[in-house]
Amino acid sequence: MGRAVFGVSLRSSVRAVVALSFLSLAGAHAWAASEGAKPVDGGILKVGLGTDTAIIDPSITGSSITAVITRNIVDSLVGQAEDNSFTPWLAERWEINGDNTVYTFHLRPGVTFSDGTPLDAAAVKYNFDRILDPKTTSSYAKSLLGPIDKIEAPNANTVVISYRQSFAPLLQGLSLPYLGIQSPTYLQKATSTTNTVIGSGAYVLDSFVKGNGSKLTRRADYNWGPGYAAHKGPAHFNEIDFKYLPEASVRLGALASGQVDAIDAVPPANFRSVQSNGKLQVVTKENPGVTSAFLLNISKGPFQDIKVRQAFQSAVNVAAAVKAAYFGTLKPADNILAPSTLYYESRLGGKWGFDLAKANRLLDEAGWKEKDADGIRKKDGQRLTLHYVYDSAQVGDSDITLAQAAQYQVRQAGFDLQLDPTDAGGFIARANANDYDLVSLYYVRAEPDILRTVFHSAYAPPNGANYARINSLDEKLSKAIGASDAERKRLYAEIQTEIIDQAYAVPRYVAAYQLGASKKLLGISWATNAKPNFYDAWLNP
Repeated sequence: MGRAVFGVSLRSSVRAVVALSFLSLAGAHAWAASEGAKPVDGGILKVGLGTDTAIIDPSITGSSITAVITRNIVDSLVGQAEDNSFTPWLAERWEINGDNTVYTFHLRPGVTFSDGTPLDAAAVKYNFDRILDPKTTSSYAKSLLGPIDKIEAPNANTVVISYRQSFAPLLQGLSLPYLGIQSPTYLQKATSTTNTVIGSGAYVLDSFVKGNGSKLTRRADYNWGPGYAAHKGPAHFNEIDFKYLPEASVRLGALASGQVDAIDAVPPANFRSVQSNGKLQVVTKENPGVTSAFLLNISKGPFQDIKVRQAFQSAVNVAAAVKAAYFGTLKPADNILAPSTLYYESRLGGKWGFDLAKANRLLDEAGWKEKDADGIRKKDGQRLTLHYVYDSAQVGDSDITLAQAAQYQVRQAGFDLQLDPTDAGGFIARANANDYDLVSLYYVRAEPDILRTVFHSAYAPPNGANYARINSLDEKLSKAIGASDAERKRLYAEIQTEIIDQAYAVPRYVAAYQLGASKKLLGISWATNAKPNFYDAWLNP
């Protein structure tokens, strides 16, 4: 998630849809320039982040920021290269039986956590057992592991994961930092893992302070990087300093002045100025997975009625709202899955969209015929009021602008959309209490199994991100994880179609990670969850 996170997303931008391919290509060229330069060791990489995370333990959060930071701290059993192929990492090799029910991993010997604990099969088993334990409240990481039957460690270097039913997406999930392996010695002693994490990665977490940032120090003895990396041995930078810089002007100023080497979430309004700066570059990576979307809570209030949900879906002019918020730099979403996701169903784009007349007709049919003096519809004396609840630390300025645009648009149909900002604790409390009508989120994953994380009833709050609180897709979502390729394609097409037809969601835009950086920063690659990898990065003098 990774989950982009509760209540919303990273701000990111790209120019016009037409320009998207060009910009990505330009970025690729800038990154490719590193191939001809000789890496330089040493120095501090300073990165400004536009959003924060409340939890640094990747096993208990779906936060994208947590993924960006901890990718440098925890290693994974397998790596996934930019071409989606899987590479060795902590596992030197693996075998999978014919029906994807038994996975056997052979661990690389000699790996240690930064606290000195050996990384062996028992450590891997401990991590996954902990994630599966309901007391850990590990919703996203748990969903990545799927319906495990048992985990065995027959010897120090072998881990066997067994399923009662086929589970095809395991390798992709294992490659993400959310299933990164942590020191069992640390985990067993820690009273809380919210602010700390100890892994076997190329960097050690020195500090994490919510609302401030994180500082990481290189491990001099690191020699077990992922198979897709450009080099072996320790990382090039001595330290990485992630600074939380929520104000866009401050973040941009820090990049332009050289106080930081890179920032995420370049504000759409400033994209051209950064691109035109001869010392800077912007590189973007369009996210796979669940697009940025409003999820409509069907378990209570007006959204229990499908006609009201469809009316709301039709009342939002997604293209106009996204353009107003992102200056045409992000692509409006036409589906709940992003185009770069496996089994994306492209035919859904023409099945729904802005239609104010349809919205008005559906609301009339649903009995919301009267309007008060403010133009808000009423039924049985109740106003058609909806509460959009979001964590203001997770929602960027552009997403708030988008929500305000949607607020104005749906009012033309008679909806009273209230924007209810809160903090992380408040958001969780309201979600768990079922005290909301809609939230927004996006989740980053190339595997369509991400739909199970967001739409299976097992993951309704407080257990996960099924904020729509639906259960009608459970059978198909469970069946799809073990089906043949052809069957998976058919099932995921049906799932995507139902989500749109039943108006469980209003897709908004295809999120993209955007990195503004000094042109001296070279060697960055992209993880398949559209996050930058810093292991191979260095600053060209």
